[in-house]
Amino acid sequence: MMEHSFGTVSVIGLGYIGLPTATMFASRGKHVIGVDVSQPAVDAINQGRAHIIEPGLDEIVRTVVSSGSLRAVMNPEPADAFIVAVPTPVDHVTHVPDTSYVEAAGRSIAPVLRAGNLIVLESTSPVGTTRQLAQVMAKLRPDLRFPLDGETAPDIYLAYCPERIIPGQMLRELVENDRIIGGMSGECTKRATALYATFVKGQCLQADDRTAELCKLTENAFRDVNIAFANELSMVCDDIGIDAWKVIELANHHPRVSILNPGAGVGGHCIAVDPWFIVASSPERARLMRTAREVNDSKPEYILAKVARILEHNPGARIACLGLAYKPDVDDFRESPALEIALRLNTQYPENVVIADPFAFALSAIKDSRVGQLRVESAEEAINGADVVLMLVGHSAFRSLSRPQGVELIDAVGFWR
Repeated sequence: MMEHSFGTVSVIGLGYIGLPTATMFASRGKHVIGVDVSQPAVDAINQGRAHIIEPGLDEIVRTVVSSGSLRAVMNPEPADAFIVAVPTPVDHVTHVPDTSYVEAAGRSIAPVLRAGNLIVLESTSPVGTTRQLAQVMAKLRPDLRFPLDGETAPDIYLAYCPERIIPGQMLRELVENDRIIGGMSGECTKRATALYATFVKGQCLQADDRTAELCKLTENAFRDVNIAFANELSMVCDDIGIDAWKVIELANHHPRVSILNPGAGVGGHCIAVDPWFIVASSPERARLMRTAREVNDSKPEYILAKVARILEHNPGARIACLGLAYKPDVDDFRESPALEIALRLNTQYPENVVIADPFAFALSAIKDSRVGQLRVESAEEAINGADVVLMLVGHSAFRSLSRPQGVELIDAVGFWR
């Protein structure tokens, strides 16, 4: 292998981040081996189909698979570079980060490593996870030198490069967005930068691994704090009978004010999770970030309490929940406050709740027995005959709907202002 050529790239984890990343490398002439523990995902990809919904992704998967540039397997194979893009969830009770998937990825690729390999962790992770990954593999491969304990001439190179893309814009943002590349040594950074230069047109900003890890968490914690301000303001306004969206609209005319829009809470795999990683690393200092998480997590409870007050006077009321994904126009229900609201209502008021979401077909992939109990209807059917309508996610598909009349309306996102 020529230095830094990385002819073969293995992507561990073919989910919302891994699959688009794998296809991007494959479309730029790399031979890509995608690895995933899901047989259905592997089969779909090898048939030229994306198992997740993202504009343009199905077409590019079909192209790179048919050309032989991408194939999916369930067990790692030798490669020149490995990209680790597996989940890093957080415990919903203790808020402690779970890096077991990252460690499992390290154990799975350790047997196929060879001198000169580059490993890049993309999973959003607590500070120190890249080094933890190196330690896991170093114990399994004592015949190889890893960049630990001041090792200046390792056999294996490691770096951290967090993803910065959003559903709906993934393929464009993978190319155009700047990337932070934090190697465990200067040479690690240099090699990882050379790999990402394969397709990244944005800047490749160099750092060390710990700084890059904290930077990713900081970006999402910043967003979370600002969303928490909007959500808290919306609850204050609601309590005193003032239109929060009008207040925000007017306040944002100030040249140095830019308030975000409130919603039903915060969901997704990043903003609803990552700030807890910072809190866990410095619980006594990260007071604002902890409070922001608590405010955003409390918003669904606030909405549920509003519904409960309405049903005190009409216990048999029919409830329609519009929108269940974590944000508009995606089929992603991870950490979705809207979905949790619908599930809680359906448990509390069985037979009285109907839901509508243009991506409801993707609910079948969720491993929660409560989801199978939801009654799905079209948005028009859901509103028809409803006594209480909750607008929880403003999907574009709902734009044709008229504001419901003669019902109790809880518009959590200001959709029908």
